[in-house]
Amino acid sequence: MLEIKDIHKSFGDNEVLKGVDIRIDKGDVVVILGPSGSGKTTLLRCINFLDRANKGSASFDDVHIDFNTVSKKQIHDIRQKIAFVFQNYNLFANKTALENVTEGLVIGRKVRKKEAEEIAKQALDKVGLSHKYNAYPSELSGGQQQRVGIARAVALNPDIILFDEPTSALDPELVGEVLAVMKDIANEGTTMLVVTHEMSFAKDVANRVIFMDDGVIVEEGSPTDIFIRPKEERTQKFLKRVLPEDYTFYI
Repeated sequence: MLEIKDIHKSFGDNEVLKGVDIRIDKGDVVVILGPSGSGKTTLLRCINFLDRANKGSASFDDVHIDFNTVSKKQIHDIRQKIAFVFQNYNLFANKTALENVTEGLVIGRKVRKKEAEEIAKQALDKVGLSHKYNAYPSELSGGQQQRVGIARAVALNPDIILFDEPTSALDPELVGEVLAVMKDIANEGTTMLVVTHEMSFAKDVANRVIFMDDGVIVEEGSPTDIFIRPKEERTQKFLKRVLPEDYTFYI
């Protein structure tokens, strides 16, 4: 479905991605873990062309591109297949929850307004916000705002949703409601690529876990492979820092 090969990205002299390969098949829920600065978010942003990679290639179903020579049309074609859930919600402050969800449908997908509103209501219902259609972001909690962001992504009916640390800006008591919505979406068969520090979500929902550090993939495998039997010393050190002290590895 989506295959990225040898992707590189530098910001000035800082090489953030140093040749990353990743493959995602339909229905996969792939979680990327790693310390801050490891390149996780940059990878997602390059996949959706929010940042432009310096080198590498990508195949998305029937669309094949080289990051050096990709055309505007190819970028448009790929973006039609992808939705992005941002860390800090990125909602329009002057628009209601319903308007925030319909905006991308009307402007980006050229859906008629009445049809867009029906799709948006269904998406907001799915994330538990049927009572908040007309609420503005300032009237919503952080968790509710992020659920609007997820509804906006779901409404586009994309082939894959990219999540960039969707709970990191939330107060701890609001994290659970967002993770529950994400789990429900995953259980429906939605293809997801998720950058997160939520280990429980990675263990319980992902079918594949990737550990990144210093711009490269250090290790990847099933949740059992990574959380119970990590092979690489760097992975083991990271997990020992973020998991409970009594957590047991079998290595």
